[in-house]
Amino acid sequence: MKLILTFLLIPALLFAQEAKPQIYNPAADAKKEIAEAVEKAGKEGKHVFIQIGGNWCTWCLRFHKFTTGDTQIDSAFTAGYIRIRVNYSEENKNLEILKDLRYPQRFGFPVFVILDGKGNYLHTQNSAYLEEGKGYSKKNILDFLRSWSPGALNPDEYKD
Repeated sequence: MKLILTFLLIPALLFAQEAKPQIYNPAADAKKEIAEAVEKAGKEGKHVFIQIGGNWCTWCLRFHKFTTGDTQIDSAFTAGYIRIRVNYSEENKNLEILKDLRYPQRFGFPVFVILDGKGNYLHTQNSAYLEEGKGYSKKNILDFLRSWSPGALNPDEYKD
């Protein structure tokens, strides 16, 4: 009986592991991807939104699913940001990139870094401030995206 259960459970366990989303690529060249995102953001008048985490991180996967599954949040990203993901895992911690980004891993994962269209560092966001219960707050995410958008940092918006 135990042998039969083992043979029945093995495929189920393998399927469960395969079904886990793989939104981070440990083999990606993060430096190149950031440079490409900065170039594109500069041309489009946007900022770069860097989501740092790993496929092992439940909160990273939740954030991705929540923000790509909500049309209003997805539109806010599309309007103001070039969005990329940088891997942090045993396979590739991207420590040189994280050093250049001012050690955002100090806040845990996921963590978000905003660069302008010239590659200048603007902000690091601890994702805990965007959480609500066992998920994320739509209001807090939209407020965050608006607060760090190119328009919000345009000095012409604040003239008397």
